[in-house]
Amino acid sequence: MKSILNRLQLLTGCLLMIFIPLLFTACSKKLEPEIYGSLSETNFYKTANDAKAAVNAAYPGLMSAWGSGWGSAQGSFSTQAGQTTDEAVCNWDDGGSWKALNRLEFTPDFGSVTGHYSRLIQYISQITVSLSKIPGISMDASLQAQYIGELKALRAYYMQILYLYYGPVPARLNADEVNNPNAPVLARPTKEEMIGYIEKDFKDAIAVLPDKFTGDNYGRFSKAACYTSLMKLYMQEKRWSDAINAGKAVQAMGYSLEPQYGDLFNINNKNTDPREIILAIVCSPTGGDYVNIYRPHYLPSDYYDTTGGNSYQWGGYRMPWKTYHKFDPSDYRLKYVLKVYPTSATTHKDAEAAGDIGAAMIKYGPDPSDADQQNSGVNYVVMRYADVELLLAEALNEQNNGPTQEALNLLNDVHVTHGKLPPYSITAFNNGTFRTAIQNERLFELWAEGVRRDDLIRWGMYIQRAKDDGFNVDEHVLLYPLPRNVVNQSNGIIKQNPGYN
Repeated sequence: MKSILNRLQLLTGCLLMIFIPLLFTACSKKLEPEIYGSLSETNFYKTANDAKAAVNAAYPGLMSAWGSGWGSAQGSFSTQAGQTTDEAVCNWDDGGSWKALNRLEFTPDFGSVTGHYSRLIQYISQITVSLSKIPGISMDASLQAQYIGELKALRAYYMQILYLYYGPVPARLNADEVNNPNAPVLARPTKEEMIGYIEKDFKDAIAVLPDKFTGDNYGRFSKAACYTSLMKLYMQEKRWSDAINAGKAVQAMGYSLEPQYGDLFNINNKNTDPREIILAIVCSPTGGDYVNIYRPHYLPSDYYDTTGGNSYQWGGYRMPWKTYHKFDPSDYRLKYVLKVYPTSATTHKDAEAAGDIGAAMIKYGPDPSDADQQNSGVNYVVMRYADVELLLAEALNEQNNGPTQEALNLLNDVHVTHGKLPPYSITAFNNGTFRTAIQNERLFELWAEGVRRDDLIRWGMYIQRAKDDGFNVDEHVLLYPLPRNVVNQSNGIIKQNPGYN
């Protein structure tokens, strides 16, 4: 999507919420924002523009610069994937919440980990209502089908995030229930039911969406993004054959690796027809929630930006040294994970020798516009083909109880193209050693991209990492707790995840 610059709300029914004046930013360069007055079911969901506005209003569930969604604050998907694993640690104490993330000390009152539930459940209900209304609008049939496909893809994606964080959740998929304040409280579905809901929505979306969106529509949820999401779900469920099929579907769409690793994360990623990026959050330095705030969180406070960038430097996040030292010293990607970094035009600091908690993670480049010290217009990367290649290689290894040449080629494509390292030979591997190579490559390639939590859980290493760091944790922390108020207000119908009081 070209841009959705303001936090949007949408009518989910007259009795669920009252529409206030909203600003919907169009997805075309040539369209001016449309201002809607007091809206209700009697004057909304009537035109093609209403349908477009309803779809646009579902996308902010993907992004909140300072809360749940793709971003860099404590509540973001990518930050929590790093801070709850071996990928990242934080210099800040902030009342202990950062340490609590790293120690896996979750409670039903820890808003950073429970906030995803409250936020995304609302978006799911919102989408459910829109899906019931848009089919009744008289409009171009192909565009109508696309909009319905996008909404189903987004609903599936939000349900998938909730499932991976909390297990099965009681999402409202019946519009009549969303609009009815007297509708009974839903109990949590079974695991099989929840997965079925997600699969159905994604498969319905795949049937009508284009392989990818480019140009003014770049940033919308495409068929490739649906298949990538399904692949990630199947990987977590260890459904290797299904994961392979989904990965091959993406492979057939013509994606390939970007030769210059850094161009995935600098201003060059504004290209709206990229070869590798499957889904991105299109950012603007003046985009409200749609801003990239990576660099202020990650830049050391004494870092001297040789690019001339103008970002704030809050000195928060670092990669632990034991993780940093897993990299081959010759790995090109270490160019963005700095043990030694400039502190002036002529001086450098060895952060490890100085006793810092970890290496500087300088993944996203500066915005050359320097329009804002905090906010950047460099896009956030949500899904990309290197992730798919490595997941496909992993699934092939597990399915065949050992690496195939196809799996090795996929691993080598990432290892050689982005790491600029010599290719591996298949004679060096068995099932276990190839699995280890994949685990390492995913760290080297995908750090700070929001995949590490799922990876460690899939590999049975999430709890062990915390124990290895000296923390006393139990298996129940594989899932986050539901918000306390959700459980309390359900009068016992919605059950808390085991292990949380």
